[in-house]
Amino acid sequence: MAADLGELLVPYMPTVRVPKAGDRVFKSECAFSFDSPESEGGLYVCMNTFLGFGREHVERHYRKTGQSVYMHLKRHVKEKASGAAGGAIPRRRNGKVFLELELNRDFNGEEYECEDEAKLVIFPDHFEIPLPNIEELPALVTIACDAVLNAASAYKKQEPETWEEDLQVSRHARTLTQLDNGVRIPPSGWKCDKCEMRDNLWLNLTDGTVLCGKWFFDGSGGNGHALDHYKETKYPLAVKLDTITPDGADVYSFEEEEAVLDPHMSQHLSHYGIDMLHMQKRTENGQHTDNNTRPRVSEWEVIQESGMKLKVVYGSGYTGMKNLGNSCYLSTVMQVLFSIPHFQRTYVGNLQRIFDYSPLDPTQDFATQMAKLGHGLLSGQYSKPPVKCELIEQHQQKGVSPRMLKALASRGHPEFSSDRQQDAHEFLMHIINLVERNSSSSENPSDAFRFLVEERVQCCQTRRVRYSQKVDYCIQLPAPMEAATNAEELLAYEVKRREAEEKMTAPPGPVRARIPFSACLQALTEPHNVPDFWSSALQAKSAGVKTSRFASFPEYLIVQIKKFTFGVDWVPKKLDLAIDVPDFLDLSRLRATGLQAGEEELPDLMPPIVLPEDTTDTSMSSLDSPEIDEVAVMQLAEMGFPLEACRKAVYYTGNMGPEMAFNWIIAHMEEPDFAEPLLLPSMLDPAPEILLGTTRLDNSPPEESIAILTSMGFPRTHGIQALRATNNNLERALDWIFTHPEEEEEEEEESDALSNMADTEPNENAFSNANSHSDSTLSPGGDTSVPRVKDGPGRYELFALISHMGASTMSGHYVCHIKKEGRWVIYNDHKVCLSERPPKDLGYIYFYHRLSSS
Repeated sequence: MAADLGELLVPYMPTVRVPKAGDRVFKSECAFSFDSPESEGGLYVCMNTFLGFGREHVERHYRKTGQSVYMHLKRHVKEKASGAAGGAIPRRRNGKVFLELELNRDFNGEEYECEDEAKLVIFPDHFEIPLPNIEELPALVTIACDAVLNAASAYKKQEPETWEEDLQVSRHARTLTQLDNGVRIPPSGWKCDKCEMRDNLWLNLTDGTVLCGKWFFDGSGGNGHALDHYKETKYPLAVKLDTITPDGADVYSFEEEEAVLDPHMSQHLSHYGIDMLHMQKRTENGQHTDNNTRPRVSEWEVIQESGMKLKVVYGSGYTGMKNLGNSCYLSTVMQVLFSIPHFQRTYVGNLQRIFDYSPLDPTQDFATQMAKLGHGLLSGQYSKPPVKCELIEQHQQKGVSPRMLKALASRGHPEFSSDRQQDAHEFLMHIINLVERNSSSSENPSDAFRFLVEERVQCCQTRRVRYSQKVDYCIQLPAPMEAATNAEELLAYEVKRREAEEKMTAPPGPVRARIPFSACLQALTEPHNVPDFWSSALQAKSAGVKTSRFASFPEYLIVQIKKFTFGVDWVPKKLDLAIDVPDFLDLSRLRATGLQAGEEELPDLMPPIVLPEDTTDTSMSSLDSPEIDEVAVMQLAEMGFPLEACRKAVYYTGNMGPEMAFNWIIAHMEEPDFAEPLLLPSMLDPAPEILLGTTRLDNSPPEESIAILTSMGFPRTHGIQALRATNNNLERALDWIFTHPEEEEEEEEESDALSNMADTEPNENAFSNANSHSDSTLSPGGDTSVPRVKDGPGRYELFALISHMGASTMSGHYVCHIKKEGRWVIYNDHKVCLSERPPKDLGYIYFYHRLSSS
C-alpha cells in the first residue's frame, strides 16, 4: 500500500510545498465564503498556496491553477456520551490536528466534544488519503502535512505587526518601597501638587504625590513636575491616574526611562486606598468607561435598547458580524453599506463573475472580499433559527467574521490595521476611497454618495464674488452648543461640577444638551469667514466670507454629527448631546443658484509669487523662510517627535493646525528622511505664462504649490494635474493624487477642461456624501475625466443610523439601526433583533435615501 500511495503522489510531488517562514496558512476560513472546518463540507487547504476553500469553491481553484493536492479538514462536534466527564471546552480526540483553530463558542463545553479529522484529497478524482499516514506517505508529503497542521493561523501571524508596545516588567516592581505616610487618593478631583494642572497626572507609587507629566511616552503635555520629583527623590515608578482599570494601568519608570509593567499594581494602589476592581465599569460588550470620564449609563442602555425583550430575527439580510476585538466600527459601516441596492448589485449580484475572475490569491482582492462579505450578510446561509439536529442544539446566530476584509482594507493604514477602536466615519470614508480605486472599469456603487457642492466666496470690501464647485460624499453637521434648548440646566450642571471638583466630592449626574436639528442645519449653511483671503479685485488680502450649497443632490445622503472634539491630551472626546433628527428631510431650499443677476465676479487672478532673492541655491537657506506655525510645531515636539519632522508636518499641511500635522507625521514617520531638515526645491523656473505680478487662472497652478508636491516625491506632471483638478487647493490635491494613479495621466492630459471642481476623495470639509440613479447625470464642466454625479430632488427619508457609546472615538462601542421591510432592526455585533425604540436623537452617522419625485 505504501508503494501504491507513493506512486500515486509522484506526479504531484513538485506542487507540494512545506510552509516556510512568512507563509500564511488559511486553515480556518474559506477565501470565498465563511466555510470552516466546522462547516458541513469542511475546509480544503491547497498544499501549494496554503489557501483555504469550502467545498463549493475548491473546484474553482483546481480548474484555475491546476493544483491537485489539498488537505481536507473537518471538525465533528458531537454530544458527549452519557456519563462522560465534563470539561471547560469540548474535548478533542485528535488534539494535534487543529492546534491553532478556535473552538466554536456557541457549543457548551460540558455537553459536547470535538473530533477532528484530516485527510489528503487528490483532484479531480477526489482520491482520499487519511492522516496521519506517516509510514505510507513520501517523506516530503509527511513533513508538509505536519507543518500545515501545526502552522499558526494566517491572521495570528499579523497580530505582532500592530503598533502595540511590548512592555517589560520593571526591575523595581517587586522590591518597590512605599512610604507609610497616610496618603489616600480620592476617586476624582485630582490636581498636580505643584501647579494647577488637572490633566496628565501621575501618581508616584513610593510617596503618593500626584504630579503632572511632560516628556512621557504618551506625549501628553504638562509642566514636568513628576520628572522633577524623581530627580529630587529617586522614587522610580509612577502610574497615570486616568488609566487605571482592573486589567492594569499605564506605568512609567523614570530610572528605566520607558513604559513598564507592574505585576504588583493592585497591591501598590491599595496602599493609597485605590481598589482597581472598582475603577472601571464594564458593559455586556466588554467596553468600558473610566473614572475620569464618568460612565454614560443611560447612553449605553438607550442605544442598545437594554432591558427590552427584543425579538431575534434570522435569514437573508439579518446576519450579524463577530466582534474581532474593537471591530464594531467596521461591522456597523458594512451592515449599512450592504443594505443599499447599489452595493448589493455590484458585489453580490456579480458574485460568480467576481469569483471566476479573481486573482490567484483572492484574499488580496478587494472586490472578492467585498463580494464574500456581502454574500455572507445577505444570503441567510449564516443566520438560521435554532434547530435540533442529531441531538445537538445549533445556535446559529453567531455571525460571520470580517477578519479577511479587515486585514485587506486596513493594510498599510496605521490605525485600521491595529486592534484599537476607531472612528466609524473615518472608516466609512476609507471604504468609499477603496471602492473608488477598485471600480475604475466596473460599476461604482459609491456613485450613490457623490454630489456637488457650490462654494460662493465674496470679498467683503468690493462685494464681488467667485463661484466654484467640488465633489463630496457626506455632510458634516456642526453641533452648536449655544443653541441648546436646555441651556439653563447645562449651566447649573457646570456650576455643580466645578464645585464638586474643588471640594473633591462626587460629581453630579451628567446633563445631556438638546439641540434642534434646524440649528445644526443653519450652522452648516450660514456664511463664515475665509482666513487669509486674497482678493483678486484688490490684489491684496482682505476680509472674505464663504457660503456652501448643494449643486446637486445624491440619491443616498450621509449626515455626520460633529460630536467629537480634541481634548488637551489629544484624545478625541465626545460632546454629550441629543439632536431631534427628523425621519423626513427636505433640503430643496439649500440648492445652489449660481451667479445671480447684479453680482460681479472676481477677476481670474492669483496672488503674486514671491521668488527667492538668491536664485543660485536651492537649499532652505536661500529661500524666504516659509510661514510655519511655531506653536503647532512645539505642541508636536512635546509629544516626542523630532523637531525638524514637526516643522515639515506643519509646513506640508499648510499650517492647518496640530491635528492635521499629527496625521501627516503618522503617515510619514517610516520614511528615511523623516527627521531631516525641511528643504524646498528650487522655484527658479516658473512656467513661462506665470508673471512676477498677478497671474491668470488659465489652468496654471502656482509654482510654489507644484514645488511642494514634487518635494514630497510626486512627479511634476502629476502634481500639476492634481492642482488643476482641485482649484489649486494643496490639501485636496494630495487627496486627488492618491485616488488617481499615474497611469491615468495621459487620459487626464487630453482633457484641457480639467475642472477646478473635482475632488474625488472624501475630505474634511463640512460637506461630504452621495449615490446613483437620479433624474439627471452631471459631469462638472462637461469634463468626462471628472467623476459623475446624478442629480435629483432634495427630499429624503431616514433608513439607517450608526450610534456610538462612550466618551471618545478611541473607546466605546458602535451599533447600527437599519429600517428593513418597514421595521427597524438593531445590529449589535453578532446579535440582530427587531428594534423597539431606535435612538434617533443619539446617532452619530445618519443615512437617508431620496424620495421619488412623485
